[in-house]
Amino acid sequence: MPSDSKTLSIPPKLKPLVVDLDGTLVRSDLLVESVFAHLGHNPFRVAGLLSAIWRGRAALKAEIAAKTEIDVSRLPYDEDVVSLIRQRRAIGNQVYLASASNERYVQAVADHLGLFDGWFASNDHENLSSGSKARRLVEAFGESGFDYVGNGRADLGVWPVACRCIAVRVSPTVRSKLIDMRPDATVVEDPNSRTRAWTKLLRVHQWAKNALVFVPLVTAQRFDLVAFGRAIGAFLAFSLAASAVYIINDLVDLDADRKHPSKRHRPLAAGAVPITGAMVLIPVLLVIGFNVAFAIAPSLAAVLLAYLLLTTAYTFVLKRKMLVDVLALASLYTIRVVGGAVAISVPMSEWLLAFSVFIFTALALIKRYVELTARVDRDLSDPTNRNYRKSDLDIVAALAAAASFNAVTVFALYISSDAVRPLYRHPEALWLICLILMYWLGRALLMAHRRLMDDDPIVFAMRDWNSYVALGFIGLILIGAR
Repeated sequence: MPSDSKTLSIPPKLKPLVVDLDGTLVRSDLLVESVFAHLGHNPFRVAGLLSAIWRGRAALKAEIAAKTEIDVSRLPYDEDVVSLIRQRRAIGNQVYLASASNERYVQAVADHLGLFDGWFASNDHENLSSGSKARRLVEAFGESGFDYVGNGRADLGVWPVACRCIAVRVSPTVRSKLIDMRPDATVVEDPNSRTRAWTKLLRVHQWAKNALVFVPLVTAQRFDLVAFGRAIGAFLAFSLAASAVYIINDLVDLDADRKHPSKRHRPLAAGAVPITGAMVLIPVLLVIGFNVAFAIAPSLAAVLLAYLLLTTAYTFVLKRKMLVDVLALASLYTIRVVGGAVAISVPMSEWLLAFSVFIFTALALIKRYVELTARVDRDLSDPTNRNYRKSDLDIVAALAAAASFNAVTVFALYISSDAVRPLYRHPEALWLICLILMYWLGRALLMAHRRLMDDDPIVFAMRDWNSYVALGFIGLILIGAR
């Protein structure tokens, strides 16, 4: 029977230890990381990748490795595996690194750790797949002449020719197959395979932003059950699509996130969630989200598609463009409001559209301000994945303040317009909302300046009791004005 343990022990009569890289030594996949990083720097590189694919996987890996650097010092190394390697070396055992990744990355990892006597990797002409890896290792050490540490389906071709088999973080399917072929295998359970890590990957707490789809329900005063149900469906559709985009964004920003003081704890950056599993989840979320949207209204599915296209453009291109990124973020928030109007079949008010653009631009600028202050306070360099400098801090704050009070001005003009009178018997009461908005937006800027805000003002508002009090007063005013 296989042994189950949360630590790796040293067996007697040791033979050379061969350690797999992707998913084993590193809680990630360097090919997937490098592809997203490659396209993240320039999405038009996809043409070069397609050309390389025709020449084979080895050529594809070489094409990417030649143009895309990975900071191997910040990769999420598995401490249990590293500990086993150190223990083996301490008693004079030879240790080798083996990977299907390109030799440029494998050598960089080996040089960084300084724990290996040699390494095996794909090169410009040969892809070290499961079969060729097994063949190379047998040629080097003989059949059953080495111990092997792996983690996935690709390692099933190597374990049969190894002396001792150690498996870390294997799926139930791979575990079953390994046990069938090697009952003496050591299977190390993964303490990070928790629901919490997956929930954090989906950023369920960020779904609160999609409550913006309910805004048209309130402004149009459509409080019937049918409209409410359709708005809930729109909320679910946007939430699932947003989670898919968050995963894509995390894949593109892996290297930058690992250098960030707080984002380095994200599941993919920290290696708490398997990178291949996260990739599989993306199309699942999108299919469900679009099916829900289409069931409500084909036009809602079109709005959701526009949201997806814009957020994808933001992930790969727009977020690196100064101020364009802010306008794109503001547009993404506004599209949620538009989606809510489409879901309940009410026309989108021009006043609501103008107000949304200004207030969401303000919030996006505050978000950038908070990110820059974090770098200033920690004496970090200018961000590499944003076209901002720490010296821009005062300008960003000024622009945020201007956008904030322009939003209040638009709301004041709306109160004075003819559009408000058919909806409210006492529209003059709405002037009190202007005061609350000025208070809340001004306070948000001050809290950001005092370093008391998270990197997202909307997430901050969800945990801020002052924001709930302000929202409660706005609700009471709207009810009293009817």
